[in-house]
Amino acid sequence: MTLNIFFISVTFKKRKESLQQAARNQMIEKLYEQNKERQLSVYHLL
Repeated sequence: MTLNIFFISVTFKKRKESLQQAARNQMIEKLYEQNKERQLSVYHLL
């Protein structure tokens, strides 16, 4: 009789954003929202 056992351990660590990365992400989100609003306004004009 053979018993094969295999264990996997996974660890997740939360990465901390640098100040520059956080500012960049905020700017990207703002531009995305502006673009979405612009698309909606053009769509409503048609």
